[in-house]
Amino acid sequence: MDATVVISTFNQPAWLDKVLHGYRQQRGATFEVIVADDGSDSPTGGVIEAACASSPFPIRHVWHEHRGYRRQTILNEALRAASSGYIIMTDGDCIPRRDFVAMHLRHAQRGAFVSGGYCKLPMALSEAIRADDIEAGRTCSAAWLALGGLRSPSSLLKLACPTAVGALLDRLTPTKPTWNNCNSSGWLDDLVAVNGFNEDMKYGGADRELGERLANHGIRGIQLRHRAIVVHLDHARGYKTKDTIERNRAIRAQVIRSGSTWCENGLVKGPRP
Repeated sequence: MDATVVISTFNQPAWLDKVLHGYRQQRGATFEVIVADDGSDSPTGGVIEAACASSPFPIRHVWHEHRGYRRQTILNEALRAASSGYIIMTDGDCIPRRDFVAMHLRHAQRGAFVSGGYCKLPMALSEAIRADDIEAGRTCSAAWLALGGLRSPSSLLKLACPTAVGALLDRLTPTKPTWNNCNSSGWLDDLVAVNGFNEDMKYGGADRELGERLANHGIRGIQLRHRAIVVHLDHARGYKTKDTIERNRAIRAQVIRSGSTWCENGLVKGPRP
């Protein structure tokens, strides 16, 4: 098995169904999927059960009771459950292009993590996508998505450019490679070395903070924003608050200022052993 794909979700069964179907279209890699579920209701379990029945890869459902936003906690549980030494992290609202897993694995390097790209879709287009669109690759076709209402020039460029052009654009972009939970990958032992996700953090930058600890640990980012692509289905963000965003920014600032490589409320509880 080449990789473990960790898909985070919470009460978005229709979106998760589309995403899992996207992984059934992957080519050129072997992998397992772990759905890291922050306490969804039963419809999500039904989607996963149905997907397991027709899936060419193993799917496991890692779930805990919903007690507010605890995404970092369930992601750490998923890391503990991983069978592979290489982790691809994404979300249950992100449909992968059919070369997504293979592209991450092609660029996996020791001493590095991979930062991919995403294309946000409007709600009407998100809802319109069907299984046959995913099977035919239309969900990652710039022309098809533009006809359906996608207007973002940067997203259309990511989807339309050939791999060689994408490689050039990734070298030229001023955007730094960052750890983003919707589309990043790295070695499990590196994630363990920085103690995984900081469970003190709520929504808003907790993934970036993990990447900043990885950078402090000497793990550099590889930019694949124009080559490893997912399309991001639209949804509300009722869990986003000003207070949690500001608190997370303060934690991140301290990590950058101090050069810290460890969080005390992660995979292991307390100071570095």
